[in-house]
Amino acid sequence: MGLQSSPEMEEERRDVKAHKAYCNMLDFAANAYFICKDYQYDGLHFGQPWVMGVQQEVERLKERVHERENLLRECQALKPQVRMLLMRVSELERVL
Repeated sequence: MGLQSSPEMEEERRDVKAHKAYCNMLDFAANAYFICKDYQYDGLHFGQPWVMGVQQEVERLKERVHERENLLRECQALKPQVRMLLMRVSELERVL
């Protein structure tokens, strides 16, 4: 007497296969690698988890934002001096 597969067992097998495929897809996505844009197979470059690549990019962008904030503060601090110089130039133009 052989084992017969019922429609329920076939459906369960399909569900298990689909679940396994989904889990594999999640694993592949979680273990995807971020590759250096200048990647060369020279023994020095290596793949790293994409999370680390994204984290490095976020840190780089944060640094650029801080640089821009500092530049903006410096520009704001120079505004009174620029106004004063414009007033002096205007006075000198009136005299000449």
